[in-house]
Amino acid sequence: MFSKILIANRGEIACRVIRTCRRLGIRTVAVYSDADADAQHVRQADEAYPIGGPRPADSYLRGDAVIEVALRSGAQAVHPGYGFLSENADFADAVAAAGLAFIGPAGASMRKMGSKAGAKELMQAAGVPVVPGYTGAEQAPEVLHREADAIGYPLMIKAAHGGGGKGMRIVRASDEFLANLESCQREAHNAFGRDRVLLERYVEQPRHIEIQIFGDSHGQVIHLNERECSAQRRYQKVLEESPSSFLSAELRQAMGAAAVQAGHAIDYVNAGTVEFIVGQDGGFYFMEINTRLQVEHPVTEYVTGLDLVEWQLRVASGEPLPLAQDAIVQRGHAIEVRLYAEDPEAGFLPGSGRLERLRLPTPDDHVRIDSGVIEGDTVTIFYDPMIAKLIVADVDRPSALARLRAALAECEIAGPKSNIEFLERLARHPAVIEGRIDTGYLDRHLDEFMPAADGASDENADDLLIAATVAELLAQERDTRRRAAASNDPESPWAIADGWRLGHGGRRSLAFLRRDERLELHAQGSAGDYRIEQAGRTRHVQGARQGGDGLSLRIDGRARRFALLGDERRVVVHDGERRLRLLPVPMYRHESAAAAGTGNQVVAPMPGRVVVVKAGAGDQVETGQELMVIEAMKMELSLKAPRAGTVAEVRAGAGEFVEADAVLVVLVVLDA
Repeated sequence: MFSKILIANRGEIACRVIRTCRRLGIRTVAVYSDADADAQHVRQADEAYPIGGPRPADSYLRGDAVIEVALRSGAQAVHPGYGFLSENADFADAVAAAGLAFIGPAGASMRKMGSKAGAKELMQAAGVPVVPGYTGAEQAPEVLHREADAIGYPLMIKAAHGGGGKGMRIVRASDEFLANLESCQREAHNAFGRDRVLLERYVEQPRHIEIQIFGDSHGQVIHLNERECSAQRRYQKVLEESPSSFLSAELRQAMGAAAVQAGHAIDYVNAGTVEFIVGQDGGFYFMEINTRLQVEHPVTEYVTGLDLVEWQLRVASGEPLPLAQDAIVQRGHAIEVRLYAEDPEAGFLPGSGRLERLRLPTPDDHVRIDSGVIEGDTVTIFYDPMIAKLIVADVDRPSALARLRAALAECEIAGPKSNIEFLERLARHPAVIEGRIDTGYLDRHLDEFMPAADGASDENADDLLIAATVAELLAQERDTRRRAAASNDPESPWAIADGWRLGHGGRRSLAFLRRDERLELHAQGSAGDYRIEQAGRTRHVQGARQGGDGLSLRIDGRARRFALLGDERRVVVHDGERRLRLLPVPMYRHESAAAAGTGNQVVAPMPGRVVVVKAGAGDQVETGQELMVIEAMKMELSLKAPRAGTVAEVRAGAGEFVEADAVLVVLVVLDA
């Protein structure tokens, strides 16, 4: 076994490899880009070295720099993780040529899978089922059109080189073929530098089922059963699970045998995944072999009880496979989802920024968290915006789904937008619960997983708003009690937190932002008993009590309990199925925001976008002079100087988004 290895990757997978190495007593060497100097994989490794700029091409894709660090640090092997250089045959060969072990398959095996067309021909020759199609070198449009007509429709045009869902088109009729071919070839050339395509019969409403295989240098290849990854959006996996509820015992055995056959066909060593497309009739067809550890490998680890990274290390060091095929067991059910910094409501636009709050479930025998970030870290614009993988397991699929829903309800992310609410809707959707989701379902029915699908005005949604309002009222009262206790006259009626105000019996007005919508509510009462008005409707709350992270109360006589996931800046409540996230904002709506300036600073009164900056460093300004205009909630706010002085600093420019309370302008006041 190795005593020191280098991990040629970053983020979650680098931290995952470090965890196993630490358990086995293997020292780890990390590499990092300029953007990752403070990243968790750098902090967790025994030593770490910089290899270049933030762009992957300047750092994590620089195989020469990685190998140089490995040799300099005394590492004996290189683990590529997934992505970056993990499926680069030239890099695998270069690692071996440098006298180091590559923790993965040989470059020759990778090259056999590098072309989808070549791989398909190789598998067909080895007796592995493949989708009927055309993989020939002749690429003239008229030839491809003739072959397509012979295969029959619907069919798929696929880029012969590359992946990630790029260069793929479904054609349902002959007269649609040439236009789709031209589009597919253009996309393939732009993405992969080659425009060769292959044609395949398109399997309607298919399932995506993959088989985990492992080979060693002694000629053994076995499989560790399947993972189903049919929940996909634009060919990207969203939910992975094992075992598949779609497979019979006979089909599972046949697919496992075919996967092992595929591994032998390319002399496969180490961890790999054979991906199959499975029709509704149970027919299965080879798609590709991923010559690396998969993102979703933890679900296999849960149901087999094995550490696949440990197996990778042992096999790469020359040991035989730890277990034979008949010793592989499968227990219970496991599911994985990926928490991303992305905005589902904006077409899943990737996000970035500081993780102001990152609350995840506490790991135990049923819940696992694989992450490369912690609260306070930054999700950068340069890499995949994954925040964490959430993996759950239990005795059967219904129990595992219940675990998933409960674990997601404990998650809260503030800073960049995230896909948590999308995943919550996914986990309780009938197509997922009933195990009938196919690879195209999400794309066909995406609106069912968006916020509007929850309904904006049902009773439960209204109760979430009331609960959030009560949580904010109780927080205000706690703050008032603290200030009263510290004052010179704690018994003053102005200081006591009972909601009493001269002339209007404790009426308090509150304003929140829910996404881009402003909500205003008015409350009377205190200490957990309130009368709350919103949008012409009055609700009565009695007995509201907060204990830890829970809120219990009666709304119009109906007892409810909610989880509280917010912090000092945000109110977040969860009813067990869905959440409501609100940002408290000032009640005023007038255009002048002079009050946002206090002392020598001008701050943002609420989140918004800077429209124009009217002063610069060194400018002399007068009291009330407009310094900046920000746009928030579809209105413009004028930020004015709280006093005369000199502008020392302007901290935001036109077009930038700013958070509430962010300091935007700093003044220096000269002594008279």
